[in-house]
Amino acid sequence: MSVTVFEWQSGDVMRRWARFAAASLIALNLAACASLDPFGKPANDAPPLPPGAPRITGVETPESSQHKRLVDMFGGEYRAYATERYLNNILARLAAVSERPGETYRVTILNTPVVNAFALPNGNVYVTRGMLALANDSAELAAVMAHELAHITAGHAGARAELEKDQQLISRVADVLQKDRGTQVQARGIASLANFSRQQEFEADRLGITMIAKAGYDPYGASRFLAALGRSSALRASLFNQRAQAQEMSSHPSTPERVNRAISTARAISAPGIGEAARDDYLSAIDNNEFGDATSEGVVRGRRYAHPRLGFGFLAPDGFMLENTSQAVLGVIAGGAEALRLDSVTVSSETSLETYLASGWIEGLQKDTIQSLTVNGLPAATALAKAGEWQFRVGVVRLGSDVYRLIFATTQLSERSDQKFKESLQSFRRLSNDEAGRVTPLRLQIVRASESDTVQTLAGRMALSDRPLEWFLLLNGLDRPGPIKAGERYKIITE
Repeated sequence: MSVTVFEWQSGDVMRRWARFAAASLIALNLAACASLDPFGKPANDAPPLPPGAPRITGVETPESSQHKRLVDMFGGEYRAYATERYLNNILARLAAVSERPGETYRVTILNTPVVNAFALPNGNVYVTRGMLALANDSAELAAVMAHELAHITAGHAGARAELEKDQQLISRVADVLQKDRGTQVQARGIASLANFSRQQEFEADRLGITMIAKAGYDPYGASRFLAALGRSSALRASLFNQRAQAQEMSSHPSTPERVNRAISTARAISAPGIGEAARDDYLSAIDNNEFGDATSEGVVRGRRYAHPRLGFGFLAPDGFMLENTSQAVLGVIAGGAEALRLDSVTVSSETSLETYLASGWIEGLQKDTIQSLTVNGLPAATALAKAGEWQFRVGVVRLGSDVYRLIFATTQLSERSDQKFKESLQSFRRLSNDEAGRVTPLRLQIVRASESDTVQTLAGRMALSDRPLEWFLLLNGLDRPGPIKAGERYKIITE
């Protein structure tokens, strides 16, 4: 079954950052058997069935199989019943005024901080925790889901699939006739697909805004959310010293263009201030939801990373910003001259760490630099590698049945930088049961401002070490540090 993917975001910062880190660690040539999933295995906390329990029979449908795969890809399902109930009520209102008023839609909240949403043609709609945290009222979230329903009712997934088939056929024919000509045709085909998808996004925006207005919501909610999305991408990019990348070949239009079009569409419907925003109801529905990394996948707190389920942690060197992605923990220092990656692989206990280091999974490894050592009671080994302008300090640590790989990359491996990388490797250790139990998720808390509160006092309550003021402004839809309204409710992040 085809999946209609929702892409409000102006370029997924997580993917861009992953590509940046991959470029920084270009010498990595991972073997096909390497596990790049963030330290391993899906959790299975279900208790075993008693021996006499009846077996469940039946055939899994393609729809249920697709749902399971999607949920697994995005960190599992996040259970927040009050939030789910509220979102399903919004979906019901939207369905009633959609092109398919008899369709039943159901929302699933995905347990990831990535800002995204998408839908399946069978009526399953998916939104992430990150999306819910960024939205500020019901109209904004309704716009997100209406955009998804519009993709489905407009048949965008099927239309794109047909165009892709046509482009593939044209490219194959051109390749047979003339190689150079085939390359040119293929390039034009990619450009055509990108333009086609951009037009689909514009159409889904327009249809979605019309839909939320018919359902009684503020049609300007779409432009507000798109503006917040652009600011979110810019903030995350600045945290990791990235520049906004050109999107000439992108399948999605730039955020400013979509904001302008969304405002124009809303203006054609009504003046600002007409339609329901329901900010207080929305904030109540998301109060106390988790924010940021799920503890089941490990959490970042400044330079420190801890994985309570797998029972380990480590500390990045001074100045590093860490990002917990679906493939690995990535880090970069200001200016991008140094980077790191932490991931895990399964290595046979019969294979020594020294043998594994020399097995060819990383390009340019200098075998004469391999050294054995112990890291907090755990067997480990380290070596140097070089590829192009990058130099690497590679460390591997065995913990249980897994081997954890901590790879540092730098353009200039000085004695000082090598030492701080070694110190970070030495920080890798087991977590005690007590320490693992104290690793708790951050939460989105809704607070009411007092007469004495300011933007600075509320931002000072944020449990974020990096740019708490900017995060406070972003999460609350505030453009600049202006006055706070006493009695108004605001989002803060707490532990």
